[in-house]
Amino acid sequence: MQFGRYYEEFEVGAVYKHWPGKTVTEYDDHLFCLLTMNHHPLHMDAHYAEETTDFKRNVVVGNYIYSLLLGMSVPDVSGKAIANLEVESLKHTKPTFHGDTIYGETEVLDKTESKSKDDRGVVYVETRGYKQDGTVVCTFRRKVMVPKRSYGDTRGGEQPGRPVPAS
Repeated sequence: MQFGRYYEEFEVGAVYKHWPGKTVTEYDDHLFCLLTMNHHPLHMDAHYAEETTDFKRNVVVGNYIYSLLLGMSVPDVSGKAIANLEVESLKHTKPTFHGDTIYGETEVLDKTESKSKDDRGVVYVETRGYKQDGTVVCTFRRKVMVPKRSYGDTRGGEQPGRPVPAS
């Protein structure tokens, strides 16, 4: 199974559809809020959400959706990354609710060879997240420094650092 891509394997215009999707549970949302100390009642308090918001129910915290999509993209995009350089934009376009299933895809917008080192380059991508009905809920653009195949070959190939089992 491939984990990430070398610079040479990215093509401008290619779209990688991340699989599988993830159904967001109330537990996922609350745990993420607690771990990140985001205690806003919109995410944590069902009564508050029902009584005081237009949605009448809890909204999943946006940073969880971003993190979920970023994680979904790793096997297709940044699994071999040397560095995540920049998140250029992040937009939450529609709300996500408990029970929604999130799917993601990433499009390669551009790629540029490194000017300082010939064994790597920068890939510019946009990731889109959408719900089970196709509604786009989150988009973000980022730049990822990825190795060329020569970089990988000198550092152990497809699974660098993997030990050999003892006899």
